Amino acid sequence: MKFSLGFSNKPEPLSAKFNYADPNVSETLTQLLYDHFIQVPAYKNIVFVCIGTDRSTGDSLGPLVGMHLAKHHYTGLHVFGTLNDPVHAMNLNETMQNIEHLFPDAYIVAVDACLGQMTSVGQITVADGPVKPGAGVQKELSPVGDMHLTGIVNVGGFMEYFVLQNTRLSLVMNMSEIIARTLFRSLLLSHRIHALSYPRID
Repeated sequence: MKFSLGFSNKPEPLSAKFNYADPNVSETLTQLLYDHFIQVPAYKNIVFVCIGTDRSTGDSLGPLVGMHLAKHHYTGLHVFGTLNDPVHAMNLNETMQNIEHLFPDAYIVAVDACLGQMTSVGQITVADGPVKPGAGVQKELSPVGDMHLTGIVNVGGFMEYFVLQNTRLSLVMNMSEIIARTLFRSLLLSHRIHALSYPRID
């Protein structure tokens, strides 16, 4: 994998889809995210908002990604939304206000599950601009993110709540691990996060 240094006042436009089962997905997605993150101005904190709930298998993709990311105790790694402390419809606005207070002018990366066509299930989408949480289940929530990653976890168009509740956990787990791993690797390679150093005890 080649990681070239790139500098720009504005990240290059993003719009890509990957199948989670592709054997090269981790490498390809890491490269794409690395190329993007190195263009985010250094003065901006990169903050992840992992949207969803642990009460629904399909909608747990975001909190699972947040849980995987939060396991890494690195400086510069800012994660909102985990299985223990999810970000969902009831607290989304409060969470965004809290982020604005803690990290003014942050670069927000939203992660969420979504529904799509049968042929798209298992795809991971990366794109510029905000995600619209709750759109798949006809909820009107505020858009979130300067960029977003979504995982298509099941088929939409009919009985969306039931479909999300009956999504296979293995699919959601596998997708969440890939998304979290590639996000972490791309941040590390672009020097946006750093391992915590502890004083030596003799």
